[in-house]
Amino acid sequence: MTAQTQLVDRYMEGFRRSDHEAILETLADDVVWIIHGHRTTKGKAEFDDEIENPAFEGSPELTVDRTIESDGAVVTTGVGVGHHREAGRFRFAYNDIFTFRDGLIAQVDSYIVPLG
Repeated sequence: MTAQTQLVDRYMEGFRRSDHEAILETLADDVVWIIHGHRTTKGKAEFDDEIENPAFEGSPELTVDRTIESDGAVVTTGVGVGHHREAGRFRFAYNDIFTFRDGLIAQVDSYIVPLG
């Protein structure tokens, strides 16, 4: 397992526990998080606000099905379960593409698809 894959594993585990500090430690100060079709955050402060979006409650359940590393990027695919404050429990499939700079995550491109 490479250092970048290990960093992504720490990031994912931080999300499973809603551990802001653990997640933020993996990120560059000027990190960009593009949640395609939804929102783009820039910098750790905005990223931190999105970790526990007030529209949701609790920590997400995240299962990583595949991790692929190529050309300096790490891609994860999987399924998850979240809890929306108004709509309740929901399932989703996701794909995250991580790019790096100086040993930290510099950008995350997230693609999220609701499941029935």
